[in-house]
Amino acid sequence: MPQRKLNIRSSHRKAMFNNMITDFFRHERIETTLTKAKELRPMVEKLITTARTSDLVSRRKVLRVVKDTTVVQKLFDEIAPRFNDRPGGYTRIIKTNPRRGDATELAIIELVE
Repeated sequence: MPQRKLNIRSSHRKAMFNNMITDFFRHERIETTLTKAKELRPMVEKLITTARTSDLVSRRKVLRVVKDTTVVQKLFDEIAPRFNDRPGGYTRIIKTNPRRGDATELAIIELVE
């Protein structure tokens, strides 16, 4: 799976996506650009799939990405059990109006109910 570079250094890109993932699990929906949302989706879905097993190894794998322990607790206790019977496709991307300043396509990425 080729990763989009987004004209950002790799260290900045990794930190940005870690912060976006943390905010996504905290609020269960965020608004960002369409390309960032498309890159964020597989990362989030892999973390939810990992959290469904709910053991120490999977918790440590998630803690490598999500540094906030309260968000990890929410992921394991509230979010992951909702998707136990679902084989995948935990998120949806909804396009919104373009940004006013530079007309960049915006999107909302959120958890499926």
